[in-house]
Amino acid sequence: MDDKTHDFNRLRPRLQAIAYRMLGTVADAEELVQDVWLRWHEADTEELDSAEAWLVTVVTRLAIDRLRTAKVQREHYTGFWLPEPQLTADDGPASPEELLERADDISMAFLALLERLAPEARAAFLLREVFDADYADVAQTLGKSEAACRQIVSRAKAQLKDGRVRQAVSPDTHYKLLSGFAEAARRGDFTALQALLAEDAELISDGGGKVPSFGKVLLGAARIAQLYLALWLRASKGELSLRMELVQLNGQWGLLRFIDGQLESAQSFESDGERITRVHTQRNPDKLRRIAQAWAVTKAGSNAS
Repeated sequence: MDDKTHDFNRLRPRLQAIAYRMLGTVADAEELVQDVWLRWHEADTEELDSAEAWLVTVVTRLAIDRLRTAKVQREHYTGFWLPEPQLTADDGPASPEELLERADDISMAFLALLERLAPEARAAFLLREVFDADYADVAQTLGKSEAACRQIVSRAKAQLKDGRVRQAVSPDTHYKLLSGFAEAARRGDFTALQALLAEDAELISDGGGKVPSFGKVLLGAARIAQLYLALWLRASKGELSLRMELVQLNGQWGLLRFIDGQLESAQSFESDGERITRVHTQRNPDKLRRIAQAWAVTKAGSNAS
């Protein structure tokens, strides 16, 4: 392996992380990083002071350009556009504070919130607030002055402030709440389902125009509980088989729901520690394909052991 390949492979996880948080889909992020590799492979890098600075600049600028195009396309998307979730693994022992911080910058709630920002503001905010870049580095990456970048980040934080106000919920608390909800859904216990949902809870669904989904936010504990109950009733009549698995999605506990053995949705949850306040339900088959493949590999590994 030559030095250029070694440098790129060493930095690939960081580049992939930036691209995913910028674009919100794994496929687009992987394609962008591959494009960066081709540019890196062809570039004269001997005179570079920092391979990392060069690569981060290229991946960020390409992501800004692609996000501008994507935002235009998403204006014509059928229903709600939600990010593509990822299965994430436990990386080993960590404090509750570290787990919470790690989940917060990749959670589905956070990625959905980033959609509020213009591409350049999203890049500046992520580089500074998530990847801890100095303002000098942010300025160099975006080709702007440090003062301008400080303004951009400040405005981005103000834009996101309302959406990020939430009570810190420990992973253990979130797990207990979600496992109780999953058990109630498996039993078809409408009362328990409703009790675990905040009165003003929201459910947002992305079908991508390929499978049915709500074209508006489903509001209220009773309506959301009825949705889960309706599916249980069909399963209890033998019309379909229903299975739910608790998994780590984007650093937080979520649910995979299987119907007739096929992954039907990946569900991410927000809570206040006592009740579920919002559900993001990804049903678009294109955004479920990688999760289904990863889950099949995980299950095969567990069965083999």
